Amino acid sequence: MRDLRGLTAFNDAGYEQARDCLLACCAAPRWAEHVVAGRPYASPDALIAAAERAFDALTREQWLEAFAAHARIGEPRKGDRRGAAEQAGARDADVATRAALERGNQAYEARFGHVFLVCANGLSASEMLGALEQRIAHTPEREFAIATDEQRRIAGLRLREVVLGA
Repeated sequence: MRDLRGLTAFNDAGYEQARDCLLACCAAPRWAEHVVAGRPYASPDALIAAAERAFDALTREQWLEAFAAHARIGEPRKGDRRGAAEQAGARDADVATRAALERGNQAYEARFGHVFLVCANGLSASEMLGALEQRIAHTPEREFAIATDEQRRIAGLRLREVVLGA
């Protein structure tokens, strides 16, 4: 799958190519299908707005499917250049911070049943860890709402990069 650069390329792409491109932004097939079905988009803003509206149709299970596509904070998957770039602030973390992230990830997953999601662009490892430590105290309902907001932010950034070339 290659990135589609520009709204015209996205609008003109075949269904599968456009859907695959969107799944690189958010691994919720229903979300991608809703956005693809709305083509052609008259402007980048119209695409972004449609992507936001499409999130409203997701069930809890579909959100969890999207969350599962993310690597743990501080542990980007091999070959996932985009995810590694998004978590770049964790690369140079000291040993103690890395260990705390690993423990925190495990505790978070045990408590909430899904990976810790934070829009990590521009965050240091200690900022990521601070967010994790703060959010683990939330109720499951509150944390799920925050995780969906973080998924929306991540998808929006990726959509601007992958589709719009921004």
